[in-house]
Amino acid sequence: MRHDLTHRLRDDTPVYPGDPPVSISPAATMDADGYRVTSLDNYGSGRPENLAHIESEDFESREHDVRDPFPDFDRVDAVYHMASRASPDDFASHAVEIALTNSEGTRNAIECAIDHDATVLLASTSEVYGNPEVHPQHEEYNGNVNVRGPRAPYDESKRFGEALAVAYDQQYDVDVRTVRIFNTYGPRMRPDDGRVIPNFLSQALRGEDLTVYGDGSQTRSFCYVDDLVAGIRCVAGADRDVASGEVFNVGNTEEVTIRELAEVVIDVVETDSGVVFEELPADDPEVRRPDISKATETFDWEPEVGLRDGLHRVADTFESPD
Repeated sequence: MRHDLTHRLRDDTPVYPGDPPVSISPAATMDADGYRVTSLDNYGSGRPENLAHIESEDFESREHDVRDPFPDFDRVDAVYHMASRASPDDFASHAVEIALTNSEGTRNAIECAIDHDATVLLASTSEVYGNPEVHPQHEEYNGNVNVRGPRAPYDESKRFGEALAVAYDQQYDVDVRTVRIFNTYGPRMRPDDGRVIPNFLSQALRGEDLTVYGDGSQTRSFCYVDDLVAGIRCVAGADRDVASGEVFNVGNTEEVTIRELAEVVIDVVETDSGVVFEELPADDPEVRRPDISKATETFDWEPEVGLRDGLHRVADTFESPD
């Protein structure tokens, strides 16, 4: 679980928390753009070596848990709250941690921002839409979520995090911008992460059959991390009158079935692996594709990396972790 605090050397200063690979890439790009970045991470799901490529005197990593109040800082201009385990494998084994990270952790992030009159970038998720009855999903759709299901510790705590941000905005006029992140992948994901792309790549690279849950007809839309980061930074860097209090879907609109994804991975890795089918987990969404027209029209942003290209990039890192 990762939390990052960043400080701009020239004219402003952000604070920010997150989950690999999503949180690492903003930290690296912000450092390159002249920000002082402080990462707070309890390494519950991340690894210290994920930060080794950021070689800068303006980057600092501290071991800290976002569920605890943030450390003292002389100056903070923005808080990027991106912490939380996001793998379905963790929803049962780390249910309480996840729920508190997205509730108490959100409170701590916003309180830090209030102390410094800072902006907040809140990372929400497409899971707030649950198993959607509207397709593609737009920001005005309120979702279809099972409040007592196995995914509830993640889904409902993310929904509460958004509600808490709205409450702080209404009561204290805090500048909070929210991004709903759709399925994202990239380098530095753990091979045993539990999400479908690292699962498929790990199995294919070992020459094993790929495990598909259900009949594979459920759909997802996968966004390469570089595209996601570009979208996040558009929202975070926008003027207050453009983005404060707003929510933006950020993801790729290229929708594939899970069975199609398995076939693409097998082709990218060039393996003789097959596909095996297992029972579909409860409350697994049937479809997922973002309507990103709001972000595109507001920021002239849209993803550029196609699925096959992105999978090649990630497969290379799984084969050569150095």
